Amino acid sequence: MMRIIEPGMRSTIQDFGRFGYLSKGLTRGGPMDEHAFLWANRLLDNEFNAAQIEITLGGLEVEFGKDCQCAVTGADVELKLDDEVLQNWQNFKVRAGQRLKVGFASAGVRSYLAVQGGFQVESKWGSCATVTRDAVGGLHGDGSPLQAGDEVAFNDKQDYEISRRVSWEYRPNYEKTPVIGLIPGFQYDEFPTSAKEAFCYEDYEVTKDSDRMGIRLSGKALEYDGEGLVSEGVNVGSVQVPSNGQPIIMMHDRQTLGGYPKLGTINPFDLGRLAQCQPGQTVRFTRIEGKVAQQQLRRFYQFFNVRLPCQAGDNLRS
Repeated sequence: MMRIIEPGMRSTIQDFGRFGYLSKGLTRGGPMDEHAFLWANRLLDNEFNAAQIEITLGGLEVEFGKDCQCAVTGADVELKLDDEVLQNWQNFKVRAGQRLKVGFASAGVRSYLAVQGGFQVESKWGSCATVTRDAVGGLHGDGSPLQAGDEVAFNDKQDYEISRRVSWEYRPNYEKTPVIGLIPGFQYDEFPTSAKEAFCYEDYEVTKDSDRMGIRLSGKALEYDGEGLVSEGVNVGSVQVPSNGQPIIMMHDRQTLGGYPKLGTINPFDLGRLAQCQPGQTVRFTRIEGKVAQQQLRRFYQFFNVRLPCQAGDNLRS
């Protein structure tokens, strides 16, 4: 077992997410930053879907009940194993009784703690991903985040020890202003040229109200010239424009239906970088063709050996 001493700001169990249940109103969940999540599992030779702990803004402290190998990726945080300072984006060995402390993020928002073999948490609706708004998943199955005193089991099978780290060229710089791709959607042409140009040529700022449901932006208000909409399905990455004109980008814990007009969808390859933007950080957008985004995502998933279920009603990012 691994015992939670201090859960930090918010720490949740996440695997790659829940697929095939949109018709039941259950959203996907899963890691907000797939890039960091998949690297953590790759460092330990885990399956891409092995459950991890997603740590929001840091502050997590845990104690291990048995020997294991771990990795921490994502936001820039200070790591301490007892009194030893460790580097993230590489694997390390832990002995029974040792404590790991994850400091608060100096850049980025979300860190990922993985153990070799993955955390062993009971699945609900095909996944153990924690989705609080749906009251499903997580350690207790009810969507609640981890609390002090919780004990999380993990696979203690270690066939061999490994020593790996992620090269700097594959590690994002979370302090830089990201440029995020926009794939135009069905309602794109119903926005005036001024709105389309504003979104792709003006800077926007991530607000403090952003969370796992959506990244809320502040900047030049976007106008919409089209007619009112009937509620329709909402994909991960949809750029909704409510009546105040301030865009909201739907993320992994989004509602499954929405009636706001949508400018388009964020390039799935860029979503993880967007999820690491702290409140007040500036982001920029640029238009990208769907085919280009699809090629990027295909290469990305092939590299990490990601295999998503193909079920009726799902799309690649549902």
